[in-house]
Amino acid sequence: MQEQRRIALVTGAAGTMGQSAAQGLIADGHQVVLADIDKDAVSAVARELGVDSYPIAFDISDYQACKGAVEKITADVGPVEILVNNAGILSNNKAAETTPEEWHKVMAVNLDGAFYLTQMCLPAMRKAKWGRIINVCSFAAKSGGITAGTAYSVSKAAMIGLTFSIAAETLRDGITVNGIAPAYVRTPMVEKQLTAQQQAEVMAKIPVGRYCEPEEFGHVVKFLASPLSGFITGEIIDQNGGFQFD
Repeated sequence: MQEQRRIALVTGAAGTMGQSAAQGLIADGHQVVLADIDKDAVSAVARELGVDSYPIAFDISDYQACKGAVEKITADVGPVEILVNNAGILSNNKAAETTPEEWHKVMAVNLDGAFYLTQMCLPAMRKAKWGRIINVCSFAAKSGGITAGTAYSVSKAAMIGLTFSIAAETLRDGITVNGIAPAYVRTPMVEKQLTAQQQAEVMAKIPVGRYCEPEEFGHVVKFLASPLSGFITGEIIDQNGGFQFD
């Protein structure tokens, strides 16, 4: 199947997973908008990735910021046809230790921003009769938080629900909506959150005996954005190294 050049928006693009997703999409010939709250970091990534990348900094938990960003992207680059809702923050606190402020912050970043951008990008996808929405979920959503805190796990479970809901709404629009549920991708966020002893304990629990490499995550994004996945929608692809089969 011939790949057509599209405009992709990747959130959390200054992070390891976001950058890997962007690299894969650029390799397939797409123009990639790199979105992150950290202006300096995302600009540095854009310089590294080259002319097919466009950096933009905004807070995805803010509705008006998302609206302004999508308007600017549409004016400067064009309508978004591939949306990768990757941005997220990690919380390891269980229910008893989770404050209302932490709960709302995790939900706002991990869930609200994905909904806002999906809502704002859908009209152009529907008009084009083509679109790809890829939501980064987590094994934590399926395991009840064995590997993460309450707020994080619930936010990622809600991302799965969002994936199913939007997929059902767009079945005849030429749009596919899918999720990826990784477990322990080798990123600074995971490595900094865990002590050396905790990392050793985690490694002992991972059935395949290693972390998921960022490039492996990027390959799944590439596949879900490609024509090869055109008959797949409303699916959550597990990428957990054997933690769970379903």
